[in-house]
Amino acid sequence: MSTSHARTAAALSLVLVGAALIGPPAQAETGTTGQSGSSVPAASVSAAPLSSEARDELSRQFVAKWGAYVQRIYGVPMETWASRMAPNFQAADPANFRRALQRDTFEAATADLSGVGHRVGDVRVIDRLAELSALDGGELDPDTLKALGSFSGDLTYTPITPCRIVDTRVAVGVIAANSSRSFKAINSPNFTAQGGSATDCGTLGLNASGVAMNVTAVTPTTAGFTTVYPFGVARPLAASVNYAAGAIVNNAIITAIPNPLQSSDFTVFTFAQAHYVIDIVGYFAPPVATALDCTETFISQSVGANATFDIDIPNCPAGYTITGAGCRTPGFNQADWAINGLYRPTPGVMDAYCSGQNKTAGTITVEGTARCCRVPGR
Repeated sequence: MSTSHARTAAALSLVLVGAALIGPPAQAETGTTGQSGSSVPAASVSAAPLSSEARDELSRQFVAKWGAYVQRIYGVPMETWASRMAPNFQAADPANFRRALQRDTFEAATADLSGVGHRVGDVRVIDRLAELSALDGGELDPDTLKALGSFSGDLTYTPITPCRIVDTRVAVGVIAANSSRSFKAINSPNFTAQGGSATDCGTLGLNASGVAMNVTAVTPTTAGFTTVYPFGVARPLAASVNYAAGAIVNNAIITAIPNPLQSSDFTVFTFAQAHYVIDIVGYFAPPVATALDCTETFISQSVGANATFDIDIPNCPAGYTITGAGCRTPGFNQADWAINGLYRPTPGVMDAYCSGQNKTAGTITVEGTARCCRVPGR
């Protein structure tokens, strides 16, 4: 485990102890914190980088705010969820992380953390919960809440270099006939405990909802089949791999995995005793492409009669890039403009100015606005 992930895991263990002593926070079963339910404006938080200490503190706050809810609604022990989320907390875009902590619903908070918060507004979530509550006679069951927070729609496939995540010949041993064993597919510092790679296979910090794998049954004792399915659900009546006794048979498998993360990601059932070798080759997650995150800077300054002016429009916040600018006077045709908006003082540098001369015999107001945008991280 990397130093940063280990440090975050240790930090989270402290908040887990505190949460256990305090008990679940007083919040509704809808997953709201009892606040206003309004969405966080796109540019209301800083995009400045986070120090290691600041990132650890945000991680503690996120777990303290939502850990009890995850445990109550999804049945995932708080400690398990927090531990598996540590890589996500380390990888989260700073602005997304800060914005996620301002959200009033778990569904919107997790969307922000994964970079798709622009799609999920708190008000929209709360309104939808109210509609469902009315249909359910005033109560919401956990299954309804799970569906609302699902990340199973509109997924994008990302291929990765094939990487071994399971080899029962190396570790954990053969899987007995008519039995199951569960494994992790993503968000693990390494897969050596499962007989796999000593690396993270490029999956740390993912908010994936499905994985693509090559699953190989190795020398089963009798003819039979294998079923690969999401962890924590009933085994479906389906075969992922069919094999003959003593064969080595491979098949490409796509399976959903839990979201939020649980102790394992998928389960393998085998009809016959056999070894299994599994390589991950890709994953499905909400699209990386997101709407621009934009804000504005503004200045208003009085200019005396017939005076010249050279007004700097304030710089963009840290992490944002200027994409446009303009100047105006509330009255028509009150100024001769030398620079109205964007100006390149030197190659590769873009600033914004309101420069010119007051054409009138009285005082005028000059206003300047700059548009600042960034592409949010995932």
